[in-house]
Amino acid sequence: MRSFLDFIASSPSSFHAAHQVARRLDQAGFAEQDEAEPWDASPGGHYVVRGGAIMAWWVPENASPESGFRIVGSHTDSPGFKVKPGTDFTTVGWQQVAVEVYGGPILTSWFDRELVLAGRVILSDGSEKMVATGPLLRIPNLAIHLSRDKAQDASVLSRQVHLQPVMGVGDPEASVLDVVAASAGVDKHDIVAHDLITCDAQRGEMFGANMDLVAAGRLDNLSSVYASLEAFIAALQSGDAGNDVLVLAAFDHEEVGSATISGAAGPLLENVLVRTAQALEADTEDLHRMFARSWCVSADAAHSVHPNYVGKHDPVTQPLVNHGPVVKMNANQRYASDAVTWALWERACRDAGVPSQVFVGNNDSPCGSTIGPITATRLGIRTVDVGIALLSMHSARELCGAHDMGWFPQALEAFFVGD
Repeated sequence: MRSFLDFIASSPSSFHAAHQVARRLDQAGFAEQDEAEPWDASPGGHYVVRGGAIMAWWVPENASPESGFRIVGSHTDSPGFKVKPGTDFTTVGWQQVAVEVYGGPILTSWFDRELVLAGRVILSDGSEKMVATGPLLRIPNLAIHLSRDKAQDASVLSRQVHLQPVMGVGDPEASVLDVVAASAGVDKHDIVAHDLITCDAQRGEMFGANMDLVAAGRLDNLSSVYASLEAFIAALQSGDAGNDVLVLAAFDHEEVGSATISGAAGPLLENVLVRTAQALEADTEDLHRMFARSWCVSADAAHSVHPNYVGKHDPVTQPLVNHGPVVKMNANQRYASDAVTWALWERACRDAGVPSQVFVGNNDSPCGSTIGPITATRLGIRTVDVGIALLSMHSARELCGAHDMGWFPQALEAFFVGD
């Protein structure tokens, strides 16, 4: 569990998460692929990084157009507040940073927390550098004495007015980019553009009567990125991966719809699969047959039943933290799971000796969606939506179970190496 918490701490932005995955793959002997160069589908491991997304593929010695793809997809991004261009302004002596809401955070959970800025900066020479500051920002609550009219209720919060963080007082010349540049080890005047997002400065911790609960930011969806990476490497080390090409797909921008060049609605995964198949000398007909033999697990966090809001959940299917990974079902196809892929996942859990659960939404509380339906629609590959159960999803600090984080990689490994 300590390695999982270290992974989260080292991944304050999607760019950092992709870098952490790449670092682990480098250690496992993978080679980075330049997308502008001829594609490498030689036996062994390869990966490509595009912004905050990373795709990795393992080609077995006997891979051919008769192989399929076994894919586990996740996403690296989490809700937060993204720094706007023209970042600094001053209000009645307070130095503030202009931010834009990214995704669907639980807004009130971000108040009164020390926040880091993390992401990437682009320099005048065209190079890119990742950066993470120390504790820098805070979105201050309004004192209860001044909010008798319930001005702090989420329903009346102005995203433009009430969510702008402070970073200091009394120094109107100070700039957030001064701090960012110092953290990155570059001259501020060399920064021409940036992608910077807030991150809770507090480290993840285990807690509870049995110390089997985990509190941390970005569990949605670093829990799946970490679990799929562990499973991917374990499957390769087991020597039981078979003839299929194993694929790890960690996309960016799921929290804002996935419709980007590094998101699941973009062409990145399809490019990896098609170029790999072509490098294995597959023609168009072979490619379609390879897709028909393929499977995809869409790994994204699920909802645990909430003890204080039981009525928001289905009265029969109520997943619980530390009771096993969850397969997610929805009649309106907000999740890609169907009876065939659900059965596949149950078999993987059974093979791994891992308990499993099912999530179905309450009809009066429509569920969200994932990369699963996007991947299934783009590629026509059979897909199942799964994840570990969380409380406080999209909070600045979410909650999951330590046992689930042990079981989830085992089930994903069984999917990678199963018949």
